[in-house]
Amino acid sequence: MSELSVRQIQRRFLILHGLRWLPTGLLIPVFILLMRERGLTLTQIGLAVAAQGVVVLALELPTGGFADALGRKPVLVVANAVGLVSVGLLVVADSLALLAAVWALQGVFRALDSGPLESWYVDATLAVDPDAAYEKGLGHGGTVLGLSIAAGALLSGGLVALGPLGPVSALTTPVLAAFVLQGIALAALLILLEERRPASGPGALRASVRSAPRMVGEAVGLLRRSRVLLALVAVELFWGFGMTTFEGLLPIRLGEVVGDADRAAALLGPASTVAWLASAGGAALTPLLIRWVGAAPGAALLRVVQGATVVGMALLAGPVGVLIAFFACHAVHGASNPLHMGLLHRQVDGPYRTSVISVNSMVAMPAGALGGVLLGVIGDRAGVSTAMLVGALALAVAAPLYLPAWRAGRAADSAATGQAAATEMAR
Repeated sequence: MSELSVRQIQRRFLILHGLRWLPTGLLIPVFILLMRERGLTLTQIGLAVAAQGVVVLALELPTGGFADALGRKPVLVVANAVGLVSVGLLVVADSLALLAAVWALQGVFRALDSGPLESWYVDATLAVDPDAAYEKGLGHGGTVLGLSIAAGALLSGGLVALGPLGPVSALTTPVLAAFVLQGIALAALLILLEERRPASGPGALRASVRSAPRMVGEAVGLLRRSRVLLALVAVELFWGFGMTTFEGLLPIRLGEVVGDADRAAALLGPASTVAWLASAGGAALTPLLIRWVGAAPGAALLRVVQGATVVGMALLAGPVGVLIAFFACHAVHGASNPLHMGLLHRQVDGPYRTSVISVNSMVAMPAGALGGVLLGVIGDRAGVSTAMLVGALALAVAAPLYLPAWRAGRAADSAATGQAAATEMAR
């Protein structure tokens, strides 16, 4: 493997990250409409999508340990191959069974894909420069994610506007384009991701399978031993619960203020594109936040600000106000994730990096499911605005959980300053 510079590593990470999310942007605007066109009910669609959550919950931790034990590139290659099969099956899926298979494969894809690319980027960067500030690259990754989904959504709309292509319906053309892009992403991964692994072949594979449970166990052990790491993962519980407000309840709230569900749905298409662009802009501000207030204080502040944006969505009277709050919420969301993940990476040694990311990712899923149920019940009984206010509170109360990371960062800075002073005196 050739020696890559920090800049080259970051560039490859961003290219692969963008290619990962571009097909998702193509699928988001048309998925529900396509399935309805093929005769599936909303209940059937919901049951099929639930297959993804079940599979991710079952595989998230084992696949994270597998990536740490075997290597990030092999796991990502398998993930992208499974994703390619899933999107290919979606081209023809016209029944509950086929759609459930699509989402089960998407669950495998997401479980395998969650963490390895980011872990490769951080470890490869630190291998070249142990003092590198990789948070900047993670912030750029958030920007690329938002831009990729927004670009995919715009491309999807353009393809639908072109109309059917022969026997292929207009709503199916974005799925075909996503299939092609998924194949390009797989090819780019094979070419661009370079990784040193101690061994390869069947023996290494068997050893990796045997060691994966140990890697997971040791990663969970890190949580027990580190108050900082445990607090950071706990943030994800509140985050997952609160995200229900702007991912699930906003369409209903917008329908309330507009007074017409169809008009609200028409507004949500372009509004979602703008929201993802706002998310990309927020992620681009990550380096500035780190310089101005620091990573942990900045992350804590953004939790409170995001809660305030959800309050705006719940209480503002007109559609313009609700949408502005929605855009602001996505901007904060885009800025928050790189800060949170950067703090998480600072607490983890390389061998367990993907496993810990998997733990962090996994806890958000049951929290999101719980938020969907509880906030749905509150919305039915007390109104959507009340449910959103409860979700806003959940987002904001997570802010103090960043205090252990802030104290640890200050202690590390003080130790580094003392070490530098001692070295200077020794000279």
